[in-house]
Amino acid sequence: MILTVFQVALGGAIGASLRYLSGVAILRLVGSALPIPLGVLFVNVLGSFLMGALVVFIGQKELTHLNPLLATGVLGGFTTFSSFSLEAYNLFERGHMAAAATYVGLSLVLSLLAIVLGFTFMRAVLS
Repeated sequence: MILTVFQVALGGAIGASLRYLSGVAILRLVGSALPIPLGVLFVNVLGSFLMGALVVFIGQKELTHLNPLLATGVLGGFTTFSSFSLEAYNLFERGHMAAAATYVGLSLVLSLLAIVLGFTFMRAVLS
């Protein structure tokens, strides 16, 4: 168990570092003229693509022991959106359309609500 946790932690450090460097690179390439956070968008889309490719590759090559390091660690640290995308797709692929739609909708709405509540709470505490 401790080795698995170490793999997740190592992969997470690598993924978070890659996320930071990707964001810096996109900002340098494109600039900040657009109001859309292109670095985050880029990482979320690329991470979701990589998660899909990785899950198929690991499954077909029988390398599931690499999941903690690569899927949970590296890609989870790179973007948690890739994990969200994988879970939503898994529900969809299993034929649970309503559950997939509910999961996507709840994730979006509740996450946006939670960030508003977090902002409001901390502003109230600090004022």
